Amino acid sequence: MDYVVSGAGVTRREVDSAENRRASRDWWDLDADEYQAEHGTFLGDVDLVWCPEGLREADARLLGDVAGKTVLELGCGAASGARWLHTQGARVVALDLSAGMLRHAQVAADTTGVRPPLVQADALALPFADGTFDIVCTAFGAVPFVEDSARLMREVNRVLQPGGRWVFSVTHPMRWIFLDDPGDAGLVAVHSYFDRLPYVEHDDKGVATYVEHHRTLGDRIRELIAGGFTLTDLVEPEWSPGNEQIWGQWSPQRGAIFPGTAIFCATKP
Repeated sequence: MDYVVSGAGVTRREVDSAENRRASRDWWDLDADEYQAEHGTFLGDVDLVWCPEGLREADARLLGDVAGKTVLELGCGAASGARWLHTQGARVVALDLSAGMLRHAQVAADTTGVRPPLVQADALALPFADGTFDIVCTAFGAVPFVEDSARLMREVNRVLQPGGRWVFSVTHPMRWIFLDDPGDAGLVAVHSYFDRLPYVEHDDKGVATYVEHHRTLGDRIRELIAGGFTLTDLVEPEWSPGNEQIWGQWSPQRGAIFPGTAIFCATKP
């Protein structure tokens, strides 16, 4: 794939923390309405869906019994997961960098009557004391959008109690080999798996408007271990029968052949 390096377009380049944070906050603020219009029905108002493949926490139980547990949903978006966890008896806080996404979380809270506390904050500087939570989780939130995901692992570890769980889903690292195409073109490997330069969309002045980061499976495991975690499972969800949704690069065609999501399950000793 050729990347445009002049004018508005896409490239692979380094970004610093300030540029990354600004791009992520502004992107999700501006995209919140469109994102919810396109994906809100699939995600539900009160449900924790781990991935476009359709794996639901109600079936997978990757978090274990959450009743009575203190839980942080990190990068919560519209916080449908936090609302579901609340209905299961958890004491939940939902956190996101984007005011636009949290606006949708507030609307859904008013609609459903399920109102976990909402916090706007940076995942790399969590505004909580050490050992606050029994569980931290995120479905495609925060982890791939920060430039220093190793630091994020350490920050999550800090706010977890000993024995706490950390479960997060991200795009499966092998998907970075392919184009973002749900059809035939997305079945051909074109990128190096080992290219860790961030994917950056930018405006005509070269200012980043969207940033996402690739890490290999080995990178993720090393980050978790260095962050003080024990990896307990790595889930690669299969495409759910009857799921005909196309979500960006995710599709039944690709989902039948190779994984699109990796879910890392870890504990703090």
